[in-house]
Amino acid sequence: MSIQKRKSELARIVSYSPPRLYTGKEWYVGFNAFDPIKNALRRKKIKLNHIYSKKERRQYADDLIKRLTEQLRRGWNPWVAREESKGYCTFIEACEHYNKVLTHMYQDGMYREDSYTAYMSYLRNFRNYNFDLKEPVTYIYQADRQYLNDFLEHIYIDRKNSAQTRDNYLGWLKIFAKFLIQHGYHKERATDGIETFGKRSRKKQREYIPEDILYTIRNYVERKNKHFLLAMYVLFYMLIRPKEMSKLQIRDINVKKRTIVIKEDQAKNHKEAAITLPVKLIHLMIELKTFDYPGSYYLFSNRLMPGESYMSEKQFRDFWIRFVRKDLKLPEKYKFYSLKDTGVTMMLRGKTDILSVRDQARHSSILITDTYTPHDLSEANPLIDKFECEF
Repeated sequence: MSIQKRKSELARIVSYSPPRLYTGKEWYVGFNAFDPIKNALRRKKIKLNHIYSKKERRQYADDLIKRLTEQLRRGWNPWVAREESKGYCTFIEACEHYNKVLTHMYQDGMYREDSYTAYMSYLRNFRNYNFDLKEPVTYIYQADRQYLNDFLEHIYIDRKNSAQTRDNYLGWLKIFAKFLIQHGYHKERATDGIETFGKRSRKKQREYIPEDILYTIRNYVERKNKHFLLAMYVLFYMLIRPKEMSKLQIRDINVKKRTIVIKEDQAKNHKEAAITLPVKLIHLMIELKTFDYPGSYYLFSNRLMPGESYMSEKQFRDFWIRFVRKDLKLPEKYKFYSLKDTGVTMMLRGKTDILSVRDQARHSSILITDTYTPHDLSEANPLIDKFECEF
């Protein structure tokens, strides 16, 4: 190929029309760039409707046009290579793509509702962080390791969240970074080299409720609302998580076998399990006429009573905060979920063997159950103390 022809081909590849702002029902920055596959100029649009304020749209567009003009002048072409064009997709486009994929996976049952809700929250805060920056990134390739690390510092330092929360965000960013690689936005995982703080940097505060306060709470709730007393007992004695409690139905209770069945689609670990139902809870259920309701009714529906409508676990926390903690003037460290920690601890103090507690709590290993073990149980085991053999 002659030099002149090469120059002509090069001129075609880098040819473009200047970016400009287009307004109307849809706001976008548009420009043309030569697409060698189509052998013609091709339109590129960067949508701006996600920016609510028209004033901020114009400011954002002005800055975007300057950057695009400089990149086009240097020879960048969004259509030259698929890998490059993906990298030059906008930050917003990549986030919206992830949003669609995540939602579809959730609808297909690949994510639990709480996981999906958490991931969507992380994504929303991630997008808001970029939007609030003085110089937000435009293209997804700019969301590199330094950018992600700055975001984590924002979560931990600026928003004053815990080390655990910061690590939770990092866990999500690793999933997001994997998505970017799988879909051709990035060549390498942007989270590589960013370390978790880890458990050694934070001590999990299991707020065990002392027995005297526990009895005060029981006496108060017994007078205030016995249906909430049943909810507390299910958490304390049966160690069933609030999310799982909210999905329990009357038909899940087997009085003859003294069990409550947690179905696999309700359980956190996706495994069906039969949990021991103490006689104390059966007596309370009989008193509350629980078994007079249809089997299809939820155990804790409106006003914590059996009913047809599903109510989220939020109602347990709301009652605890608005009434129990407020009326008894309890410190904030005592949460509704503290009843589960307290139940495990008191079972162990009551000499219930750790295997039985592990099975009731449905922990994956004794190591997890052991994290609940109070330090004042550190004494000689009489079974080992008297053990001897021919050795």
